[in-house]
Amino acid sequence: LSSIVVEIVTSWVTLGALAGALFAGSFADRFGRKRALILAGLLFATGAIIQAATPDVEILVLGRLVIGAGVGVASVAAPLYAAEMAPKESRGRYVSTYQLAITMGIFLAYVADAALTPAEAWRWMFGLAVIPGVLLILAAILIPESPRWLMKGGRRGDARVSYVKSRGSDDADEQLDLIQADLDKDEAASWGEVFGSRVRKALWIGVGLAVIQQVTGINAIIYYANEIFDRAGFTTAAEQADATLFAVGLVNVLATLIAIAFVDKLGRKPLLLTGLVGMTFSLILVGGAFVRFSSTDAPTGPSLLGIITMVALVVYIISFAFSLGPVVWTVINEIYPNRIRGRAVAVATAVNWLAAFVVTQTFLSLLDEIGDAVTFWLFAAIAVLSFIWIWAKVPETKGRSLEEIEELFDLPPEDVAGAYPAHIDG
Repeated sequence: LSSIVVEIVTSWVTLGALAGALFAGSFADRFGRKRALILAGLLFATGAIIQAATPDVEILVLGRLVIGAGVGVASVAAPLYAAEMAPKESRGRYVSTYQLAITMGIFLAYVADAALTPAEAWRWMFGLAVIPGVLLILAAILIPESPRWLMKGGRRGDARVSYVKSRGSDDADEQLDLIQADLDKDEAASWGEVFGSRVRKALWIGVGLAVIQQVTGINAIIYYANEIFDRAGFTTAAEQADATLFAVGLVNVLATLIAIAFVDKLGRKPLLLTGLVGMTFSLILVGGAFVRFSSTDAPTGPSLLGIITMVALVVYIISFAFSLGPVVWTVINEIYPNRIRGRAVAVATAVNWLAAFVVTQTFLSLLDEIGDAVTFWLFAAIAVLSFIWIWAKVPETKGRSLEEIEELFDLPPEDVAGAYPAHIDG
C-alpha cells in the first residue's frame, strides 16, 4: 500500500468512531445501555471478519469503518453505563477502569502483532478481534441494565431489581426516589436542549476536555514511538517493537492503575493538572532531543540524550495515563443532567474522535512543514493552555452524586469556576 492508502486505512477507523459515537447516544437512550454494548460487540465482530476476509483495499477500508463504528458506540456506552451504575464514592474508579481496559487491549494487541509478524499473518491480526467482540456481547447479556435508564422508562420495579443486583437493597428505594425526583423535573430532552443555555457550561467543559485529550499529542506520540526509539539508538525493527511494547504498552497499563487508585481520593482536577505538567515537560524535552538528533554529527548508538528521550516518552505516557486518559472520561460522564446524559456524552465523544482524526491526518504534514522539534513544542504549548483552561473552568466533582453535580452546574458562572467541595458542602 502507498503511504496515502496506509493513512486512509489507519485514520478511517476514527471516522467510523465519529459516526458511531453520534448514533450511540440516541440508541442508548432509546434502547438501553445493555443493548448499546451488545451492538458495539456485534460491530467489532463483523468488522473483524470483513477485514480478515477482505479481497481488496476497498473492502478493507469498509471493514475499518464498521469496526470504527463499534469503537464509537462502545466509547459512549461503556463509560456511560459505568458512571450510572457506580456508587458516587467510587464512580471515578469505575469509569477509570474503562480506560484501564483500553490500555490492556492495546498491550495485548502489541503482543499478538509481535507474535504474528514473523509469519506476516495480517489476516489473523484482524480476525482475532472477533474474540473480544464476542466476549463483549456475552458480558453485556449477563450484566443488569442501568437503573437510571429503567427509571426513565417508568420501570421502577425492574430498576429496583437491577439496583439490588449491583449494589444491594439497603438504600435501594432511597436512591431510586432521588433518581425519580431528578427525572420528574423535566420532560425528555431534545437535541436542541442538549445545546441549550441551561447545560451550555457543562457541554463546553465536556467538549473542551474531549478535544484537549487528543490535541496534546497522545496519538502522535504513540504513532511516532518507533521513530523516537530509532533515533535513541534502537536500530533494528525488533528492538523498536520491544521498546514500544514495554515502554509504551506496558507503562500505559501500569500508569492507568494510578488513576484508578487515586481518582476518588485526590479528585479529578488535581490529577488532570498534575498530568498536564508532566506531559508539558516531557514534550519540551522530546522536542529538544529532536533538535540534537537532527544534527549531522549525532553519535551512533544509544547516546545519553537518546536515553533521555526514551525516558521523557515514558514520563509522557505515565502522565497521560493517570490524567487525561481515564479522568477525562470520568468527568464527561458525570457532568450532564440525567435525562440528556446519553446524547451529551455522545457529542463530547464524537468531538473527541473528530480531534483524533485531525491529529492523525495532520501530524506527518506538521513534521514536514515546521519540523520535529517545533511540532512537539507546539503540543507542549497546547498542554500549557489546557492547564490554564482546566484550572479556571473545570469544577471538582469528586464524591458527589450525579444529581448533586447537576445542581453544581446550575450555580452562577462565578461560583461554577471556583466550585470545590468545601465551598459547596460548607
